[in-house]
Amino acid sequence: MSDKKFNIAILIDGDNAQAKLLKQTIEEVSKYGKATIRRIYGDWTSNVMNSWKDLINQYSINPIQKFSYTTGKNSTDGALIIDAMDILHSKSVEGFCIVSSDSDYTGLAKRIREEGLFVMGIGEKKTPEAFVKSCDIFTFTENISPKPKKVEKTTRKPERQEKNNTPKKINKKGSLILTDNDYETISKAFEISINDNDVAYVSNVGANIRKIDPSFDTRSYGFYSLTKLFDNLDEFEIIKNEVGDLNHPLIKRVQ
Repeated sequence: MSDKKFNIAILIDGDNAQAKLLKQTIEEVSKYGKATIRRIYGDWTSNVMNSWKDLINQYSINPIQKFSYTTGKNSTDGALIIDAMDILHSKSVEGFCIVSSDSDYTGLAKRIREEGLFVMGIGEKKTPEAFVKSCDIFTFTENISPKPKKVEKTTRKPERQEKNNTPKKINKKGSLILTDNDYETISKAFEISINDNDVAYVSNVGANIRKIDPSFDTRSYGFYSLTKLFDNLDEFEIIKNEVGDLNHPLIKRVQ
């Protein structure tokens, strides 16, 4: 993944996001840049928005009022999209983070990418794939939710099971299971990252994984780094590559 940092606009759909994860959301965005614009959209006359009211000042979020004129229609979507286009044309940021699980933002994400800007999404695992794939990076809220206790090193299945996404690869200790889709993503990313010596930098593999699947996240498997995940796969081996005080680990496939 690139080390470049962006000025990012965080746009939150208050009707479709979780107030309790606001802190974790901002921390996640900070990995990629500085949140210079922070806005949340919703009908602030509604009780639905009460959970946000104590947090917006604490995290310097600008609340945008949008009345719901028609029952069953979400006017927040339109307001957020219009604001996003205004910000896009102002050229005041290099990236956007759309916080929602709503597929209505798929077109917006595509439009931002067409302009060559970074676009990130944060939402639940129920988020439609079309929106997820339209982002450069998509983080599931389940991976940033505070964990009540340390996860034990026992075999566990991923939370989301889909067709052709059944468990496949297990590590030496029997504590890691990858879905077919995720293992295929990792393998493809490795193959396009290797050099003439058939090894690849972990950072390059990570960047290519995100290009193939913006939602891939090592935290889904209990690891906070790609290096740790690869270290727990039989098919791959991590090679230390120290340059001065820095380590730029490499990966090779075990023959």
